[in-house]
Amino acid sequence: MKTPLSDRLAAAAFLVSIVVLSVVYGGVAAVRGWFPAPQIELAHDTAVDLALFWRNDLGLAPTRHLVPAPDGGPDRGYSRAPEAEPTPGFVLVTSLGDGGEAPSHVVQMFDSAGREVHRWPIRYDRFDDEMSPRNVVLHGMEVFEDGSLAVTFDVGNAIARIDPCGTPIWVVNGNFHHSIERDGEGALVTWRDETIVHLDEDTGEPLSALDIRRDIIPADSGEQRGYLELRAVTLEEVGDRMEYVEDPFHPNDAEPLSAEMAEAFPMFAPGDILFSLREINLIAVADPETGRLKWWRHGPWIRQHDPDFQPDGTITVYDNGTATGRSLIRRIDPVDDSLSVVFEGGDEVPFYSWRRGKHQVLPGGNILLTESEQGRVLEVDAEGRLVWEREVPWDDDRNLVVTEARHVPETFFDDGLPDCAPRDADPSGSDAG
Repeated sequence: MKTPLSDRLAAAAFLVSIVVLSVVYGGVAAVRGWFPAPQIELAHDTAVDLALFWRNDLGLAPTRHLVPAPDGGPDRGYSRAPEAEPTPGFVLVTSLGDGGEAPSHVVQMFDSAGREVHRWPIRYDRFDDEMSPRNVVLHGMEVFEDGSLAVTFDVGNAIARIDPCGTPIWVVNGNFHHSIERDGEGALVTWRDETIVHLDEDTGEPLSALDIRRDIIPADSGEQRGYLELRAVTLEEVGDRMEYVEDPFHPNDAEPLSAEMAEAFPMFAPGDILFSLREINLIAVADPETGRLKWWRHGPWIRQHDPDFQPDGTITVYDNGTATGRSLIRRIDPVDDSLSVVFEGGDEVPFYSWRRGKHQVLPGGNILLTESEQGRVLEVDAEGRLVWEREVPWDDDRNLVVTEARHVPETFFDDGLPDCAPRDADPSGSDAG
């Protein structure tokens, strides 16, 4: 018996209404984060991550740590410009280990002639048994006069101080990330999640904490909200509640103002914290006791890293210039917000890292640059001319990501260059007795 037309139309209308309602609900769920939108997004992100990095996660190749080499070819490495004079001292460079029984990461130290003079093995599995060493990225690095290092990791779960041979001196677990700086008063300053923390450099013991949401945003009677709550869900979606999108700040640097440099910054006090929030293009200086901002600026830098106090009373910033094709080192005077460009790349000296990156203004005015997304470290002089460069090759076409390079003077270490030789060994090879 043939189904009446009215019944068929009713069934079709019902199916259409189900489809329309599903589409409408899906759109609203995606905006408001209702089920199953978060689960679908997580599944999608996981699938994309696996497709990109399955070779890394199976231990076949460290694809999470590789970037295309700027020029490629087998002869990459260290090169020096003719007649150029490198700044005397040593340069420490973060890198990846060799896999297998070798350390998961390393820090190499080179002299001013480009020769390796020491390396610290960084065995992440000695610090944490939750994260796979092949999935974490060595990022923050601080060096001490006794030859020890402090290190942090992206997507990791630890901050650690190690001796020159890589043996842990202390380990503190937690999501410590990006930069590490010494305050000159016996503390390390770094990020744990969205909190600036001070740790005792000898023991790792937590000393103080300054949290963005808990301490900085509500400070100064709430007057600072407008500078910080930029990446939030719109009021039409949440009413009078403030809800943030994922990773609204992405903090990536925190540097204390040292007592030695404080005289150049009369508007600040020793211990004030200069910090960087990548997602809102913000650098600012905060009172660590109250969270009150003493100075701040949004841009013109784009997704910046590594603002540094300078002895002349200015602040330099690594402007990544994401999606512009060029990175810059900018200088800003916090007295009047006047801006200048210290270094920008060009045809002679290309320079671009769309994410990550560090810089260090050296004695004499040269600049040490970490071009992370090219796997390259370079020194340029005050006129922007190349002094030397070092790529860290993995194969003919790819370099290893370099997250930080650090210069120290020739007289930095108390007892000469770090080494791992047994202190009581007899040079002849016989037992010392």
